[in-house]
Amino acid sequence: MYKRELAQKIIHSLDQNPAVAILGPRQIGKTTLAHEIAKGRPSTYLDLENPEDFQKLKDPAHYLGLHANKLVILDEIQRYPDLFMSLRGIIDSRRREGRGNGCFLVLGSATNELLKQSSESLAGRIYYSELTGLNPFEVEKPDGEPLQQLWTRGGFPNSYAAASEQASHTWRQNFIRTYLERDIPQLGPRIPAATLMRFWTMLAHTQGELLNASKLANSLGVESVTVSRYLDLMTDLLLVRRLEPWYGNIKKRLVKSPRTYVRDSGIVHALLQIPNYETLLGHPILGKSWEGFVIETIINTLSPSTHPFFYRTSAGAEIDLVIEFGLDEYWAVEIKASRSPNPKKGFHIACEDLQVKQKFVVYTGEDKFLTSHDTIILSVAHFIEELRGIGGR
Repeated sequence: MYKRELAQKIIHSLDQNPAVAILGPRQIGKTTLAHEIAKGRPSTYLDLENPEDFQKLKDPAHYLGLHANKLVILDEIQRYPDLFMSLRGIIDSRRREGRGNGCFLVLGSATNELLKQSSESLAGRIYYSELTGLNPFEVEKPDGEPLQQLWTRGGFPNSYAAASEQASHTWRQNFIRTYLERDIPQLGPRIPAATLMRFWTMLAHTQGELLNASKLANSLGVESVTVSRYLDLMTDLLLVRRLEPWYGNIKKRLVKSPRTYVRDSGIVHALLQIPNYETLLGHPILGKSWEGFVIETIINTLSPSTHPFFYRTSAGAEIDLVIEFGLDEYWAVEIKASRSPNPKKGFHIACEDLQVKQKFVVYTGEDKFLTSHDTIILSVAHFIEELRGIGGR
């Protein structure tokens, strides 16, 4: 059991909203977190993939009326999309009676369709939160061997906590296969599992690179628009991240294509058949794997008002991660899988282009120190503490 940092935020949100949604990929820990939040308050739990629980909601108003004074947890809500309309009526009725908040905690594997249905039916009545993989502050300690294990195995709790490297690798391989063969088809898209597996693996091979839809399409033997559809699906399921380029009015020719990252580093390693840390150290993906791990960790810490980008010019000036706190206020983050990081000239040129406020290099070491060019070298844990020091803005 890990103490998830999102828990207190969800508890507070339930006090302020009739319904709260926890979204995230399967096996990320949504159900465990929901049960933890429900401790100490009257609650009832329904798993809508369970036929018996599904049948209980044949008449939603009647069943939920029997549990009017409880927090109702509805797991795998995407299995019953019509339920959102019923929830709206129940919430509005309870609001008129002066007891509208903290009624429902809904859990779902995110898709555009799920968000569309809930936002239309429950506009102004639901708060959304995303549960991501374990972060460095949710494991034993945010550096050293636990951080190395988190990077290698990824943030899915069952993968991180597995008894051995081999057990973790096997869990992730089974997760990938189950997602492709069972979970994604249940969510609607009818795409051959073998095709999606090739696509997912290609994204792992091109981790952190500019999206080249035409190249991917040629490799898969499909049209570019089909690749875009596959990418949209994997992004909606919170399995892949598209990091958009910064694009502003400066006199530079800027890259306009997004970069793509398989969000969980452990899944990257499983897709590329990297079973352990020793193998990772000798693999060409090492640098991009660390880059993706750090970027995902940082972005999951940012407040909704803070925006992440990357910056790259056609001349080669580049910043791995640009954090925009407000108008013309930026932090620049270079990411190096090295114990002796040395940012390239292009990083400093890019920082001058954007007139950044702070420059950082996040590396695999544990110390924190200042170098020339006013650049702070630090660990990912130290960087998160820097962000928290300003409240994530």
